[in-house]
Amino acid sequence: MFAGRVFGAIQMTKDARSRQAFDFSRLLNGRGPHQTRLRVAPGDVICRQGDPAGALFYIEKGRAKVTMVSARGKEAMVSVRGEGEFVGSRALVARRRSFTATALTECWVVRVAASTIVRFVREEPDFAEMFVTYLVRQSIRDQQNLAGQLTEPSEERLARVLLRLASNGAGPKSHPVVARVNQADLASMVGTTRSRVNSFMNKFRKQGFIEYNRQGDVTVHKALSKALHDS
Repeated sequence: MFAGRVFGAIQMTKDARSRQAFDFSRLLNGRGPHQTRLRVAPGDVICRQGDPAGALFYIEKGRAKVTMVSARGKEAMVSVRGEGEFVGSRALVARRRSFTATALTECWVVRVAASTIVRFVREEPDFAEMFVTYLVRQSIRDQQNLAGQLTEPSEERLARVLLRLASNGAGPKSHPVVARVNQADLASMVGTTRSRVNSFMNKFRKQGFIEYNRQGDVTVHKALSKALHDS
């Protein structure tokens, strides 16, 4: 039913490809009905797997990791989300959270009731188009990340995590940017040991792909993306 409303709203738009991308923050600013703007400290949980789901979270600023725990208790990182992205979007169709989202950096997020998102979809065709496009792309990325946990070597998984941390929100390209993250966090996100992460990080630094210091400041260069695609 929800999908039908979304695509019905999209069909109402004309010359969609010629328009500029819709700015989610125009509607999701924490000031509207059933919206709350929240500050989340690094390491704090934004939403937790298994909890009741009645709202989505729009990330205005910061980075968050999305993880899931299997029935056997094994944790896997699904994605890293950044500015202009959502966590908890399954609240639109599910009663319980399927994933846990944890802030990697200080985050400013807008908590929005699922019913408000549905109303925007009905009343704002441009929002509906961009939102459903985002959901499809994010679902594809999440599936690729989970598949990578099973098929890719740890070194490649680490490279992808670093590139995602250095990406500009939902944008497909990375750029040099400093992100504070420790090797224990990286090991958790990659699904390997801290010692292996340390070895790979040293290798990447010697190759000129990254720079980092003892405080955990990491600068990721575009050369890492090229090396990953050429491998």
